[in-house]
Amino acid sequence: MKILVIGGAGYIGSHVAREFLDRGYEVTVFDNLSTGREENLFPEAEFVLGDILCEPELAEVMARGFDGCVHLAALKAAGISMQRPEEYSVTNICGTISVLNQAVACGIRCMLFSSSAAIFGSPQYLPIDEGHPKEPENYYGFTKLEVERILEWYDRLKGLRFAAVRYFNAAGYDVAGRIGGLERNPENLLPIIMEAALGVRPGLSVFGDDYPTRDGTCIRDYVHVGDLAEAHVTAFEYVVKHGRSLSVNLGSESGVSVLEMLEHARRITGRPIPATIAPRRAGDPANLVASSARARELLGWVPRYSDAATLVESTWRVYRRVYEEQGTL
Repeated sequence: MKILVIGGAGYIGSHVAREFLDRGYEVTVFDNLSTGREENLFPEAEFVLGDILCEPELAEVMARGFDGCVHLAALKAAGISMQRPEEYSVTNICGTISVLNQAVACGIRCMLFSSSAAIFGSPQYLPIDEGHPKEPENYYGFTKLEVERILEWYDRLKGLRFAAVRYFNAAGYDVAGRIGGLERNPENLLPIIMEAALGVRPGLSVFGDDYPTRDGTCIRDYVHVGDLAEAHVTAFEYVVKHGRSLSVNLGSESGVSVLEMLEHARRITGRPIPATIAPRRAGDPANLVASSARARELLGWVPRYSDAATLVESTWRVYRRVYEEQGTL
């Protein structure tokens, strides 16, 4: 089967493309390389340079004929989305509508959409399941929720089946070491810890140590990007097999605190990794943990690599290699 992976040169997209390739799919990557990296491309996958905001480029690649499309191209910084909502509207909503319109025009029958736990907002109960109220607290989360609603309409009106896979905290790198492109300007905890371990940053700020958690720092549900990639393929195959759309939450169902992740990193890297306690950030809930019961029931999906040690080890391996190759380690 032929799969188009939009955003397939990015951090998550490259792992998704790799998983489809490993399963024997014919993969084409479509990416504008604004955040994706050429080193995340694979020789056995065709690469097309293009942008979802350029409809002729999108139409040209989709006209080649695909059994499905994975859409991972989006702006994702929640804080920036509150400052520049117009940019997020254009890329995340208008860009996705262009993808859907071209998919319908070209006869693509299945869309796999990269969604987010940000659609839920602050937890009203834990763990967060698919029935949790959807009240996003940042504009990024709003754009993801709006696209999910648009997908439901395209399903009803155009017969475009979809799978919306909602990530909690993606982390880690390919355990086989085949992907080595670092994220540009990372904002997530583990890459920041890695940069602090390497001396790229002077240290780590821990935002609040007085939360009602086991050590006072925020707890998050981290899921290995390799587990996420596997879920993409199984979700696509579910939709194709059953002919009906699907929305699932993807998490490890266990939480790791900021200090716990930091201690794992200190042990695995052998570096001191300086850290200071800073004031809480507005809007940071104390605890976010997913329920993946639906993904387990419908897809048979069980995370294999989402323990804290594997997350840190796989990330450190890539960061250390990249900085050694640059001669800066």
